[in-house]
Amino acid sequence: MTAETVWQGRFIRMMKDGKWEYASRARGIEAAVILAITPADEVVLVEQYRVPLGRNCLELPAGLIGDEQEGEAVGPAATRELEEETGYRAGRIEPLGFFYSSPGMVSEGFTLVRAHDLVKTGVGGGDADENIIVHLVPRHEVAAFVAAKRAAGVAIDVKMLLLLADTLV
Repeated sequence: MTAETVWQGRFIRMMKDGKWEYASRARGIEAAVILAITPADEVVLVEQYRVPLGRNCLELPAGLIGDEQEGEAVGPAATRELEEETGYRAGRIEPLGFFYSSPGMVSEGFTLVRAHDLVKTGVGGGDADENIIVHLVPRHEVAAFVAAKRAAGVAIDVKMLLLLADTLV
């Protein structure tokens, strides 16, 4: 069977393929998720209000690729998004692979990248409507930081498992 578009907005579309209903990114837009570690061995994390969750969420920095410029490449988009959200510019972006976040409900995937050679250029915080809080967390304190945020009612993005893997097994 062929998937049909049930509804489409600027960024997402709702699809139906037989009995399956799922969300998909519109217009070929993709996402980059950025693992950034400062020279002081601090993981750069962001916290922001997420409307679908109705509360703040702790996440790795991330952003859309091709939402404003068709054909945009992963590296420049990740560099732009990291600096906009966190105030850090990456000297080099290393793609680590393509992953799917919730394949039973959305077709969206993301490219995970590692940002190298970070330089602080500004305060970050994202666009005027994003209100992003930047957290610099020593790598050895990430599990405790996440636990404290969870206890405070902050949602935790599934991609944070990347940083918690050693503490869970």
